[in-house]
Amino acid sequence: LSSSSAASDVYKRQIQVRLKTRLSKTDDRLANFIVTVPSAVVTQALAAAGADCLIIDLEHGAIDYGSAHAMISATHGFDCAPLVRIAENTDAQVKRALDLGAEGIVFPLIETAEQASWAVSSLRYPPNGRRTFGPFIAHSHEGVPLPGYADHIDDTLTCCVLVETVEGVKNIEEICDVPGIDIVVPAPFDLSTSLGIPGQFEAPEFLEALATIETAARAAGVPMGGNAFSSEQADALFARGYRLIGGFDVLMLKSGVAAIKGWCG
Repeated sequence: LSSSSAASDVYKRQIQVRLKTRLSKTDDRLANFIVTVPSAVVTQALAAAGADCLIIDLEHGAIDYGSAHAMISATHGFDCAPLVRIAENTDAQVKRALDLGAEGIVFPLIETAEQASWAVSSLRYPPNGRRTFGPFIAHSHEGVPLPGYADHIDDTLTCCVLVETVEGVKNIEEICDVPGIDIVVPAPFDLSTSLGIPGQFEAPEFLEALATIETAARAAGVPMGGNAFSSEQADALFARGYRLIGGFDVLMLKSGVAAIKGWCG
């Protein structure tokens, strides 16, 4: 094909509504799952079952970059946004995940407005950000020619920040005021550990910290995400203004096996 328009037609595919748009333009209640199993089959099954978003976990999961690419690709054809939780907040980690086709990044351990601003800029190309150009894989995921990728993708990627420490809670109002933050997620396991009360989710100190995050996010109009292990927990989060709820693939797998084992008792 010799013409650029013909090439564009070859690359065209149906693009679903971006998670970023759903978070900012709708009131949808969204289902999310953290994927730690390095499997395109697991990812595809979750997407096919109706997950709105999957977080491919490079921080705590057993996933390498090759598996991450296969898992991102496994969401094709579904209204399911593949995000990647990076292991470390660096430009190199962000650009590599995005160049695999991730629709956004989950940033761990955000503690200051400066770190949040960096996170936003790492998703965008100059002059609006600091991402370097090399989407040799991602442009095919998006269904656009390589030269047009930057204009196509800029300002469409989801910026999710995790608040996991006492310092993050202290600075939460300034973090939520950073333009471009799409969703804030209080991370209960790490936050309770930072408070010195690991796993004590009913402790007054933890509940106070959680309320501080929720109040700041609501005041700034920033959606929140959280984990729920029952419909009652999900309803309680939605009632407090959460938009994205979900669980963990490994925990769901263990729970399912335990339930079947119980039928044998």
